[in-house]
Amino acid sequence: MLVFLGVPFVLYLIFVISPFIQAFYYSFTNWSGFSPKYNVVGLDNYIRLFQDDLFLKALGNNILLLIIVPLVTIILALALAVMVTVGGSSKGQVKGLKGSSFYRVVSFFPYTIPAIAIGIMWGQIYDPSGGLLNGLLRAVGLGGFKDYPWLGDARTAMGASMFVIVWGFVGFYMVLFVAGIKGIPAELYEAARIDGAGRFRTAISLTVPMIRDNIQTAYIYLGIVALDAFVYMAALFPNAGGPQNSTLVMAQQLFFTAFQRGQFGMATAMGVVMAVATLIFSGLVFLVNRLTGGKDQELV
Repeated sequence: MLVFLGVPFVLYLIFVISPFIQAFYYSFTNWSGFSPKYNVVGLDNYIRLFQDDLFLKALGNNILLLIIVPLVTIILALALAVMVTVGGSSKGQVKGLKGSSFYRVVSFFPYTIPAIAIGIMWGQIYDPSGGLLNGLLRAVGLGGFKDYPWLGDARTAMGASMFVIVWGFVGFYMVLFVAGIKGIPAELYEAARIDGAGRFRTAISLTVPMIRDNIQTAYIYLGIVALDAFVYMAALFPNAGGPQNSTLVMAQQLFFTAFQRGQFGMATAMGVVMAVATLIFSGLVFLVNRLTGGKDQELV
């Protein structure tokens, strides 16, 4: 028993907990990252961090992503999951739309593409001169979008980036929700039909409460993606944080600080802030789920 539990625990301490402790320690130093010499500076890195307008801008962008990306992704994924499982005919056996298997494959396909490839691909689609998006808009008569810089305009850069992230994750979370919905007894949907509940009412009052733990899991993981977003933003904006830093995220600022400025102590402090923000976010999701009933919530 001790061997089976002790060995994994020791490995976890060495390869997971120990790096976290080291990072926390280095965040209190002025370590350059390329020298064994450094001085302990206490809270100076954190004080400077929250006086840095650029980092605060990046933090604000991450918060914006945290608010919008999980919400939009979960709503779209849930809508698709409902359609392919119980969104078919309102008569006879409870089933999904005709051809639902095809919709599942098509929706899940973007998740099979690496994030860096997704970013590069959409960077080409958004290209103002020869991109597919502007070409399609011109083809339908919207000449005002000729050579429009979707990623080069501060008004649209963040929205375009959010769309790419949502596009990449909707399919995966649709499959997650499909698995949850498949576990709901069909008799409950039949009873809802008999009571005269429409599709929207059934989804809100039956489907969502029954798979709320799946939704909680999805929200946490999507929140972690939103608090990072490094790969997508680095692929879409390889040289900077977008126009007027409108898409700069904390992970990018951390990278620039460490490898361009050689301030690994400061960069590690940014990493600690990101880790704490992730823990706080996850705790809030669990708390909200518990306060609103969790598994014990009755169907209404």
